[in-house]
Amino acid sequence: MKKLLILGGSRYIIPVIETAHKLGIYVITCDYLPNNSAHKYSDEYCNISIIDKEAVLKFAKEKKIDGIISFACDPGVVTASYVAEKLGLPFQGSYESTCILQDKGLFRKFLEDNGFNVPRSKRYDDLKEVYNDIEYFNWPVIVKPVDSAGSKGVNKVDTVDELKNAIDIAIKESHNGAFIVEDFITFKGFHSSADAFTVNGKLEFITYSDQLFDSEADNKYTPSRIIWPSTMEKKYQEDLTDQTQRLMNLLKMKTGIYNIESCVGIDGKAYLMEVSPRGGGCKIAEIQQMAMGVNLIENEIRNAVGLPLIEFSIKPTDGYWCEMIVHSGPKQEGILNKISIDSEIKDKYIKLVDLSVKSGDIVKPFTGANMSLGDIFLRFDSRKELDDIMNKSNEWLNIIL
Repeated sequence: MKKLLILGGSRYIIPVIETAHKLGIYVITCDYLPNNSAHKYSDEYCNISIIDKEAVLKFAKEKKIDGIISFACDPGVVTASYVAEKLGLPFQGSYESTCILQDKGLFRKFLEDNGFNVPRSKRYDDLKEVYNDIEYFNWPVIVKPVDSAGSKGVNKVDTVDELKNAIDIAIKESHNGAFIVEDFITFKGFHSSADAFTVNGKLEFITYSDQLFDSEADNKYTPSRIIWPSTMEKKYQEDLTDQTQRLMNLLKMKTGIYNIESCVGIDGKAYLMEVSPRGGGCKIAEIQQMAMGVNLIENEIRNAVGLPLIEFSIKPTDGYWCEMIVHSGPKQEGILNKISIDSEIKDKYIKLVDLSVKSGDIVKPFTGANMSLGDIFLRFDSRKELDDIMNKSNEWLNIIL
């Protein structure tokens, strides 16, 4: 029986475990949080920090694993690539390439050095160094940890006086204490977040979405809705696809899934913002499968343990799909009573409800993706219908404390 080691234990991994089990694969999950929900579904759990590369490698050797992934779990990606390289197991790319992709500062530098569109940015380990570069940036700027996901620790800064607080927040959310400062890009249209897949370094599947943010949320840069198909102009989608393929060639990437974030600026340039060799959080691969019929999760598992891939059954998007990230309202915090959904909306539009909370749980402000209360998938016949219904979501979805 094949053995798959999955780093992380969030609810986003549960469909991965279930798919692996259908393939007859023994699944081990690993992190330092034994109460994480996915561990109840795996065959075995190991209590090791997923950022401790050597400890995970030692465990992987002991268990004689056949594959390792860090699906929807950003902190474990570098460790997964390290273990895979040491043990000669499949992974999207080398440890060196993965380190570049997973560190926002190194990634921006790589893009700049190789002639990609990239916002002006710098990576820092020391707060004081930033103040020597005030004139370098085109204000306002964005401050981010170099190695966090889910928009944790991300803040827009309009003035120099706001810098220190934003940097303190970024450092707090960073695993290695480093952060980047970069020019703020004003979007033309919407940001995109979607999952893609390469086979032997060639993009076999790529798509784009409209990713929307809640301007009233405690963190205005945490996604609240993701919509397919995207309204991004085809010329920009083609440009981004070409840029992504060139990136894969330069980094000598191989086979696997990627979560890709991109945008078009009001300057008319298309930007690759993040390319992470893992499945995206927010159940992106799942909604793409429902909307387009492409099973990236199964192929990621198959590749990891050395099984042949299934053919990509890619279809045009069946209607208009929206993933709604359920989250608390502005400054809403307390003990959850219930989450109610209008029955008419539920019957007509909703295809999946996956709540991560129950009555009695603590609801916290929406400061990052880890503070979401669950996900809802909805399907519509037109974009107008989607926008009309989703813009009234506070009327049919109620979070009652």
